[in-house]
Amino acid sequence: MANWGLLLINLGTPDAPRTPEVRRYLREFLMDPRVIDKPWLRRALIVHLLILPIRPQKSAAAYRQIWTERGSPLLFHGMDLVEKVRQKLGDVQVELAMRYQNPSVRAVLETFQQGGVDKIVVFPLFPQYSSAAWGSAVEKVFAEASRLWNVPTLQVIPPFYDHPAFLDAFAGVARPVLDSTKPEKVLMSFHGLPQRHVQKSDDTGSHCLSSDTCCDRVVTANRNCYRAHCFATARGLAERLKLSAQDYLVTFQSRLGRDPWIRPHTDEVVVQLARDGVQRLVVLSPAFVADCLETLEEIALRARNDFQQNGGAELRLVPSLNSEDSWTEAVVRIVKENITLGAKVVQ
Repeated sequence: MANWGLLLINLGTPDAPRTPEVRRYLREFLMDPRVIDKPWLRRALIVHLLILPIRPQKSAAAYRQIWTERGSPLLFHGMDLVEKVRQKLGDVQVELAMRYQNPSVRAVLETFQQGGVDKIVVFPLFPQYSSAAWGSAVEKVFAEASRLWNVPTLQVIPPFYDHPAFLDAFAGVARPVLDSTKPEKVLMSFHGLPQRHVQKSDDTGSHCLSSDTCCDRVVTANRNCYRAHCFATARGLAERLKLSAQDYLVTFQSRLGRDPWIRPHTDEVVVQLARDGVQRLVVLSPAFVADCLETLEEIALRARNDFQQNGGAELRLVPSLNSEDSWTEAVVRIVKENITLGAKVVQ
């Protein structure tokens, strides 16, 4: 076996769609200082007094609507992707970990160690950079690796928001839905972030969210800006899908709490489009490479219901990349273009 391995890491999922498991997941997730970036005591008060007494029960009900016989879609799509990538890479050890809950980063690093792997390529499955997702996942891998007596060599794949293979794969999944639906409008809905997260990513302190055009292109000041990455992804997809600037909108979903989040908000736009007379709407969620609660429940169920209740006729969600062959090939291509640990596999 080759002495290097590939670690695919995603955000995480509860172990079961029940309140105790969801509470455990939310506690770990929301107590992460990269997610709620407030002092520990204030964060603890928010999580334990305001969120955990109420949200786990509601979230568990939402998870039950998307749970399958195979369990969490985010998890089983990830495992399917791992199997297909293994087949492509031959004798390379490929594993899946979740930043929160299971399979845990610590357990997967131990699996690599037991397999004789001492060089690991870390592939965060987040196309756009955010400290709350990409940054937290990478920090976790390094922290857990540092606990080992024999610390492995680590190499991290950068965000791939504008990589042609990623964009081609997502456009390939979207194109049949657009062709069959013929929507009057397309939404590209990305996960939201508090505005302060975006502003903190701006080293200059003067570019991000300073104007309506700050995300029109990626420059030095916004090179780590999640919102700018989202707009770049949207432009790349629009070009491939032959969508004009009037054909689509970029929106942001899943906001939490009272702090200002980046706009426009998906739930508000969906309702407004329906009230404006739009009858057919297609939604892409290119921040997610696997279908999950945010796509299957928030968009395919809840947003569709809101759209229809306000006068719209049809809202269709474009499936995520999951374990599509084109995405498998894209993962392998991105790895090979970035890897410096296993020269043999890039020949």
